Amino acid sequence: MDVMSRADLSFVTLTGFLLAALACIALGACTPPEQPEQESSRLQGGIVEIGIGTVETYADTDADGALSAVGVVFSDGAFDELPDEITDGHRCFDSNGDGEIDPHAECSAWHERVLPLPSEISRRDDVPFKWVLLNWNNHGHIPPGVWDVPHFDVHFYIESIEKIFSLQRGDCGPEFLRCDQFEIATRPVPEPYMHADYVDVGAAAPAMGNHLVDTTAAEFHGEPFTRSWIYGAYDGEVIFYEEMLALNYLRSEPQDCYPIKTPPTVRLSGYYPETVCTRHDSESGSVTVSLEEFTFREAEAI
Repeated sequence: MDVMSRADLSFVTLTGFLLAALACIALGACTPPEQPEQESSRLQGGIVEIGIGTVETYADTDADGALSAVGVVFSDGAFDELPDEITDGHRCFDSNGDGEIDPHAECSAWHERVLPLPSEISRRDDVPFKWVLLNWNNHGHIPPGVWDVPHFDVHFYIESIEKIFSLQRGDCGPEFLRCDQFEIATRPVPEPYMHADYVDVGAAAPAMGNHLVDTTAAEFHGEPFTRSWIYGAYDGEVIFYEEMLALNYLRSEPQDCYPIKTPPTVRLSGYYPETVCTRHDSESGSVTVSLEEFTFREAEAI
C-alpha cells in the first residue's frame, strides 16, 4: 500500500472539515464556540510622588463600559517618610502686613497634590467627578481632639480646578479664606441637595471650599478618628465628595467599605457612588481608596 503524502493528507483533512461544516449548516445544528468572558478594565489617571512611593488616580469599568469604581492607589512606601514641614507654602497670606510670611501663622497647614482622573472618565458627561485633590495633613487640623492627628484628605471634585484654585487665603473663618469668598462659600446648600446629618461649621478653606461635617460620626462621640465622609460646598452647591483617613488607619491594612450618606437629590445628572472603600493589597503593599456602587441619578431643580 502506497504511503499517502503529507500534501494528500492535508487535502483530505481539509475536505472532510468543509463537508462537516456544510452538513452542520444544512441541518441547523451548529453551536457557535463559546467566547471568553470579558474582564473589567482599569483606566489609569494622574500619578505623583508622595512619601517614598506614589499616589495615582484610576477608574474601573466593566466590559460594557459601565463605571464600577473611581479612586486613588497609594503604592507601597507612600506612607513612609512623608513631609514633616508644617506647610508646603502654597496657601499663604500676609495677615499682619509686615511684608513677610510666617509659615506657622500665615500659611495653610497642609501639603497638596493635584491628580486628574483618567481622561476616559473625566470627559464623560454622565460622570460629575473630574479630578482629585489630595491633602496630607501631617499635624491634622481642626477641631482639636477630633481630627488633629496625621491624616489624608481625598477630595473628588465636581467643580473645575480653575475655580477651586481661585479661592485664596485670607482672614475669615477657622481655615482663613479670603473674606468675600468666605461669605459666598458659606451660603447654605438647599436641603434637598444635602443629607440631613451634615452641618456647616464654617470650615471654608482656600483652594478647597466649604466643608460640611457629619456630627453624628463616631469621632465626635468619644471614638478615635479612623475615617470620615465629608461634603464640600461653595455658593450653595456641592462641589466635592471627600473621604478623610487617618494615617494609622491606612497603615493598618484595612479591608473596609462604608455606605455613603447620599443627599435626597442632585443638581447635576450623572453617576454617583453609594459606597466608599479602603482596601490593602497584600501582594503589592498598595492601598486603594475608592468610590463604588455607582447609580445614575437625574438632576432635580428646586
